[in-house]
Amino acid sequence: MRYRKKNKEPIGQVMIPKVISIGFFGGFIWSLIASITAFFNFTSVSPKTFILRSWLQTEWTDHWLGQLISIIILSLLSILLALLYYVTFKKIQGIWAGIMIGFVLWFIAFWLLEPIFPNIPAFYMLDSDTVVTTLCLFILYSVFISYSISFAYSQQLKDENTG
Repeated sequence: MRYRKKNKEPIGQVMIPKVISIGFFGGFIWSLIASITAFFNFTSVSPKTFILRSWLQTEWTDHWLGQLISIIILSLLSILLALLYYVTFKKIQGIWAGIMIGFVLWFIAFWLLEPIFPNIPAFYMLDSDTVVTTLCLFILYSVFISYSISFAYSQQLKDENTG
């Protein structure tokens, strides 16, 4: 186990709070942007379409409260993805890992998990605006997560070696 020189804490213990905050805020920011793109009809799906409307067909889920609850749930789920990224890909520098992970996440959400979300049209029924917008959002989200975590990890190693 690698330790920091100053206070002898393992690097993982220093990085985990950073990874959690990167995951939460990444999920919050990009879910909020996804909600805005749905509001302006750039896409026919929004966070509430995935999280709440697929299982609950009550009226409140179609309003701002449903969107807010969905954004918070996606932010919490994003923490898990950030932790998984930290464990597996933290040493990879650059944006290419994030781009590839964004493609994979989009494929999982819109192709593999499509039967779980009955409120989402099948992939071949989605309009091109929805496909392009959601694919770009997934890529931007995962680039944000991957670049932020790999940057924080490299900075932590740099601080350890200099300090």
